[in-house]
Amino acid sequence: MLKGKTVLLGVTGSIAAYKAADLASRLMKQHAQVHVIMTENAAKFISPITFETLTNRKCITDTFDRDYPSDHPVEVEHIALAKKADLVIVAPATANIIAKMAYGIADDMLSTTLLACTCPVLVSPAMNTKMYEHPATQANLAVLRQRGVKIIEPSSGLLACGDEGKGKLPEPAVLVDHILAEIACPKDLAGKKILVTAGPTREAIDPVRFITNHSSGKMGYAIAHAAALRGADVTLVSGPVSLTPPLGVKLVPISSAHDLFCAVTAVSAEQDIIIKAAAVADYRPVTVSDEKIKKADNDLSLSLARTEDTLQYLGAHKPEGQILCGFAMETSDLENKARAKLKKKNLDMIVANNVKVAGAGFGTDTNVVTFITKDNTEQLEIMSKENVAMKLLDRLLEM
Repeated sequence: MLKGKTVLLGVTGSIAAYKAADLASRLMKQHAQVHVIMTENAAKFISPITFETLTNRKCITDTFDRDYPSDHPVEVEHIALAKKADLVIVAPATANIIAKMAYGIADDMLSTTLLACTCPVLVSPAMNTKMYEHPATQANLAVLRQRGVKIIEPSSGLLACGDEGKGKLPEPAVLVDHILAEIACPKDLAGKKILVTAGPTREAIDPVRFITNHSSGKMGYAIAHAAALRGADVTLVSGPVSLTPPLGVKLVPISSAHDLFCAVTAVSAEQDIIIKAAAVADYRPVTVSDEKIKKADNDLSLSLARTEDTLQYLGAHKPEGQILCGFAMETSDLENKARAKLKKKNLDMIVANNVKVAGAGFGTDTNVVTFITKDNTEQLEIMSKENVAMKLLDRLLEM
């Protein structure tokens, strides 16, 4: 997602500097061009060689360093780096660098470069809780926010000094999410409200048992993530899954098909696009036991009743201009069954896949889908669910 993007990583003198190495590695895996500037104190916690090995680029530590190859162009390094950067992230950011940024002090390579940057700047504080909560630090952070710098709130937990509280550097995966949110995609969905459903539903039998399915929620979460990266106002109605909600998405957790129906219909009228990727139970037990049903020697029969058909309701009550997209997972006769569902539910598009096709089943990181509209069928090759999500949003945006 960061191919062709240049990220400038500033590392300062915190014990959390070791996490910056993981961050640099993750950014490289996203195909970003990563340039690292370290303060003198940061180099006492982690070697510049670590970052040079990870990024394949010289790690800058000295404003006046002239140790370049003979064919290196002569340039004012801090200005050149500032011009190249699509984004700057200072992680970990000590109280010292935060104060320098707030007051415009430029006494080393990092602080000098930061003054020359016009791209988005992210700051991720990492320090002792009392230092973080000190009025001076909070005032400096407030100044930076007013100038448009995005502050990534530190995590809470046991700190290196033995204190417990707020001040931990977030995990590198979280920092990458913040970077992706800023520069990964054009904000072509800005101003659009998109509702996505994801995951399975659970229909209770008794206090310990329920009817469900194998859905992992990965496809729906990938769609919600992609929509948020592209600037949409995203509501994610999710059944029980073991996934972390994407950054910048409003999560509405649900359990049963009835819960999903209520959550979706409460806000459906105000949505520009609704994408129903959840695997919703078609049936629920007619009665739910208040006590655990004990095993007996004879067979057990359950009477089942239909659950609310949320997609059918949405199709019947679709406001003018709203785009409604459903999903169809089949085991045979994929296109005909999907087209029948498209027509019956009054959908604008349906995303169909066959659970029996390799790479398209439940719980996988890939999918093999076919986009079907009234007038068109587009079959995609196997690809990551993130790429499927992006292509789906492309088609819906065209509509």
